[in-house]
Amino acid sequence: MTIHEQWIAFMTILRKEVKRFTRIWVQTLLPPAITMILYFVIFGKLIGARIGEMSGFSYIDFVAPGLIMMAVITNSYANVSSSFFSAKFQRSVEEILVSPTPHYVILLGFVMGGVARGMAVGLIVTLMSLCFTSLQVEHWFITVFIVLMTSTLFSLAGFINAIYANTFDDVSIVPTFILTPLTYFGGVFYSINLLPGFWQQVSVFNPILHMVNAFRYGMLGITDVHVGMAFAGLTLCVVVLFAVALHLLKTGKRLRA
Repeated sequence: MTIHEQWIAFMTILRKEVKRFTRIWVQTLLPPAITMILYFVIFGKLIGARIGEMSGFSYIDFVAPGLIMMAVITNSYANVSSSFFSAKFQRSVEEILVSPTPHYVILLGFVMGGVARGMAVGLIVTLMSLCFTSLQVEHWFITVFIVLMTSTLFSLAGFINAIYANTFDDVSIVPTFILTPLTYFGGVFYSINLLPGFWQQVSVFNPILHMVNAFRYGMLGITDVHVGMAFAGLTLCVVVLFAVALHLLKTGKRLRA
């Protein structure tokens, strides 16, 4: 395939993925917005007013970046895992695999669809947060880079999950038993400086902690981790997961009957 033909194939997959979640926006875009509003009301206004400041900021300002990142993570992951597994379950993915479309183009199409949904939900939640707090952005490049790379990382993770899943229940296992606990213990609602020394050391091994804190640094200028390490670790994880997902796609593992 020529570069132009590859571009057409990529845009076709991407448009299909975007139309998939925008067509049912009541199920894909509205629920995360409502959920985050509840978080802002309960944790930000009601509980946050009693907590006071955290790391020099009001509690609602402190949790806002974490809530935005949480919405981006869950929706990027959910979009690709459900979309690709549906294609796999319906056998339509086999038609794509036998086409002359390069495997990396197929992978990028699905992943960018997840990134599109993650960024769309992130933007909606950000706009909703303005009703409760006045957000600021201290470092634009860091903020945009972290949110894009995080969305890409979890879109790739959702793609790999979809490949290994045998049933729709398998698609929900990772978000329920791995993703959700890591997110809640990833510094979204608290600073790890509040934890005892041992648990601070344990928390450092949670990758979501580094993503949330790097994003919080981009917006508020505060962090509990080394931002440079977060950059390097996030980039490395994206490269590794992309290579793994591409290998699985090329070999057709668990994709062909």
